[in-house]
Amino acid sequence: MKHNLPHTISLLSRTPAALNAFLRDLPDTWTLPNEEESTWSVFDIVGHLIHGERTDWMPRARMILQFGETKAFEPFDRGGHVRDSQGKSLAQSLDEFAHVRSGNLDELRALNLRPEDLERRGRHPALGVVTLSELLATWAAHDLTHLHQISRVMAHQYREAVGPWSAYLGVLRCAGHSSP
Repeated sequence: MKHNLPHTISLLSRTPAALNAFLRDLPDTWTLPNEEESTWSVFDIVGHLIHGERTDWMPRARMILQFGETKAFEPFDRGGHVRDSQGKSLAQSLDEFAHVRSGNLDELRALNLRPEDLERRGRHPALGVVTLSELLATWAAHDLTHLHQISRVMAHQYREAVGPWSAYLGVLRCAGHSSP
């Protein structure tokens, strides 16, 4: 499927409500454990999503529009969510994510991007030249990656409790995106 900005915004606008419906008021036993050492918990993943909202997607979109390829993006701090999440509850983080995402999508819509804007190029510090369209498509795929990761981390908590049914539960065999 080719990148489609209205479809991207449609998906991005749903992630906060999906997380809220899935996670709010769950016992900590679902949201604080991880899969193993050096992996993220559900709480960490939500913190990572907030950190990305503040430091990645829209800041990089603005850089592409302002500087093009002449100035590389700041490297993303994959551990930045740890300090940002300290002292917060999951409920506070879900509220913060919804608020920051809403603001970012309002800003994105206000840009009134045209097809030629989406082809504008920027410079990623590791990947090299990227387009605004690729950045925005990645934002949506990034959400989907972490929604998948959340379900996998949560399913992991029942890996022994399901007994022999684990053979039928692909989520328990998935070794996808997990470690920081």
